Amino acid sequence: MHEKDRHRVILSAVQDRSLVTVTDLCSLTGASEATVRRDINTLDDQNQLRRVRGGAEALTTQPFVGLAGRPFSYNETQNIAEKQAIAAAAVDLCKDGEPIIINGGTTTFQMVHPLASRQMQVFTNSFPIAERLLKNTNNTVLLSGGVIYREQNIILSPFDNDVTRNFYAKRMFMGAQGIGPLGLMEQDPLLIQAEEKLIGQAEELIVLVDSSKFANRSSLILCPLARIDTIITDEGIDDRTAAMLEAADITLVVVPVGAAQKEGAVS
Repeated sequence: MHEKDRHRVILSAVQDRSLVTVTDLCSLTGASEATVRRDINTLDDQNQLRRVRGGAEALTTQPFVGLAGRPFSYNETQNIAEKQAIAAAAVDLCKDGEPIIINGGTTTFQMVHPLASRQMQVFTNSFPIAERLLKNTNNTVLLSGGVIYREQNIILSPFDNDVTRNFYAKRMFMGAQGIGPLGLMEQDPLLIQAEEKLIGQAEELIVLVDSSKFANRSSLILCPLARIDTIITDEGIDDRTAAMLEAADITLVVVPVGAAQKEGAVS
């Protein structure tokens, strides 16, 4: 990650959580502790945050609390070819007229391109997914109600009686922060609360992750491996991880990178 990108991620995290540790920032940026400390010093000198022992804090307290994790604008630039191939394979599982849920994320966002030739009933909590489907496709689009979290471009509701409970889906498509032996992992409790509701409305859960996600870990478990029906990933998955998923009776779809481009998908 370039310095400018790291600075944007650090400032976003500090504004969202007011106080962020060096360890947290290393996880978010993928940089070393020494690099993160240099970034904090630079941003402190520029009066964009305040350096504190073990981390950084915002100069002013924000009245609105954001979500943990990297911003959508950064994530959408990572592993694009893999995400396009995975998303194309996901849309191949859909049939016209089916009700589906597409959870917000940069891999699931790539589904909007192949969905341009379909006519589905799509429920989503993603503002950019809904916008793209409305502008460029004939799919029926339903949006969840709630607050729009700008950094992740996702809509979440803290209330249990929102429209989510009234939608049935044949399949739900979602990404993840990480996947391990204990299950699907995310970073933010509010995100987990909303996604658990969505998962409960779908017959099948299909997870779209590039192979880098199998090395990621988080302190929060969204659901166990047993709840996942299918995982679609790229050829970077190793044999040990593939065996773990197959042992959990998960259907594993491994997509060659470049498959999306051959189908004519665009970024």
